[in-house]
Amino acid sequence: MTDLQTQETQPPRGAVRMIYTGPVAPHWEMRSSFGDPTVIEEFRARVMARLLLLPKHDPQFRRNKERVARDAERELLTLEWDLGYGDSGDES
Repeated sequence: MTDLQTQETQPPRGAVRMIYTGPVAPHWEMRSSFGDPTVIEEFRARVMARLLLLPKHDPQFRRNKERVARDAERELLTLEWDLGYGDSGDES
């Protein structure tokens, strides 16, 4: 329980935005606005392993999106999704 409380009080270590690039693979692009480049690159490698070839309408995407969100929480990264729906996206 104390580990969870510690994570909630710490500021984010970085911010990333996942952008859906369209129906032709690769489907995803990750952009970072701030954070330690090493942490961001390690996170990018894990995210791309989960999402690179999955379009947003694939059932596996929903499960992997949740895994990416949990990974971002563990790394204290702010995660934003741009799924191309015309608004600012769905934030997780």
